[in-house]
Amino acid sequence: MRTTVRQAGRATGHLLVAAAMAFGMYLFITVLLITAVGTVVVIGAWLLPETVLLLRRIAGAKRRLTTAWTGREIPEAYRAIEGPLTERLRTAVRDPGTLTDLRWMAAYYVYGAMLVVALPLWPVGLVVDGVGCGLLRRRAVVLPWIVRLADLEAGWSTALLRPSPKALLAARVEQLSATRADAIAAHGAELRRIERDLHDGAQARLVSLSMRIGLAKRAYDRDPDAARGLLDDAQEQAEQALSELRQVVRGIHPPILTDRGLVGAVRALAAGSGLRVTVDVAGLEDDGPRAPAAVETAAYFVVAEALTNVAKHSGASEATVRIARMRRGLRVEVADAGHGGAEESEGSGLLGMGRRVAALDGTVRMSSPVGGPTVIEAELPCVW
Repeated sequence: MRTTVRQAGRATGHLLVAAAMAFGMYLFITVLLITAVGTVVVIGAWLLPETVLLLRRIAGAKRRLTTAWTGREIPEAYRAIEGPLTERLRTAVRDPGTLTDLRWMAAYYVYGAMLVVALPLWPVGLVVDGVGCGLLRRRAVVLPWIVRLADLEAGWSTALLRPSPKALLAARVEQLSATRADAIAAHGAELRRIERDLHDGAQARLVSLSMRIGLAKRAYDRDPDAARGLLDDAQEQAEQALSELRQVVRGIHPPILTDRGLVGAVRALAAGSGLRVTVDVAGLEDDGPRAPAAVETAAYFVVAEALTNVAKHSGASEATVRIARMRRGLRVEVADAGHGGAEESEGSGLLGMGRRVAALDGTVRMSSPVGGPTVIEAELPCVW
């Protein structure tokens, strides 16, 4: 009986909030009428996009309320309302999400006040179920109906607020367009970095090497010792140029990934990081299938950037790297027990990681409360 009462109380709380929101929706009719009149007379046409944005916020609050009850998230799929007034009006009217919200709002005027049905069940349920459960040891009959009413209200809200396939497709296209733009920007920045490294590093070394060899050739007949010194300098310049070329190659695609795979490359990276790094691997056997090269490269750079941040900013002396194979992808997690408080604007490198991972349709999440710990997690979809 106690569990039944507790569940019915929680359901009543949900219906109470839903009823309060329904009452607010009745008041929202005034806003709709003002917007309709203003749009018809043209003078108040600017109200239409603002009203649609307000409706989106209300529908978003209802989605969160329903998610809290059902435990299943309801996705949102809206087009951004921005630009000049004509563009904002066009987007507000043509967005499929606007029709979805209006349809939900119209239905919510009817079913949003289920609280008036649930409240009379309480006195009846306390008497009937109190006697049935307390004296007759039977199952509750009346109070569970309050939970069913809350489930019904949440089910209708879920069905009405779920975006249409057209809206989901439009949102997906916008997301892919933004991801593609970020990938192109990241690719351009990477090419500029490689060009700069080659121009300022290896190329300058090779020019100096050529000059020293030329001077050595001129001095060889009259001053062999000076020529030998110049050749020694040229050899040192050649070794430095080779080292810088190797660094550039590693920035493009680390050769160790090809030779040892992701797990071996990450372990080598951890060994050379200067930190005490624990590498945990799940589902990636040495003789098992490997992820695509692009996925391995992105995962490797996520770990490299994260460990660099740990060494530079976190104040921690140890970190943990976890690599796990998922059914449809690869998950990489880097955690440290530093002082936390990392943000994108403070050089966490999350923006660069996000662009690299988003180009493969993956996601990056960072949790870094003040005082730690900091956890960076990347998920990369792939087919094994």
